Amino acid sequence: MDIKILGTGCTKCKKLLETSEQAAKEMGIQINVEKVTDMEKILSYSVMSTPALVVNGVVKVMGRVPSLDELKKILS
Repeated sequence: MDIKILGTGCTKCKKLLETSEQAAKEMGIQINVEKVTDMEKILSYSVMSTPALVVNGVVKVMGRVPSLDELKKILS
């Protein structure tokens, strides 16, 4: 599963990365994580607020950090 964390590297972006990795670990799934900080690339996903989570090319969450349980649902 390919995951992209879109954001400038702020605290919320780091929290989204940590929580995504934790959810994947608890679910026993492997993820490939890429951090995207380039604003042009972020805008190419039509994301106007960060952090954002992209799963297999589809924007699932933007502008907030979802809970661990919500992330598990998104990744399942």
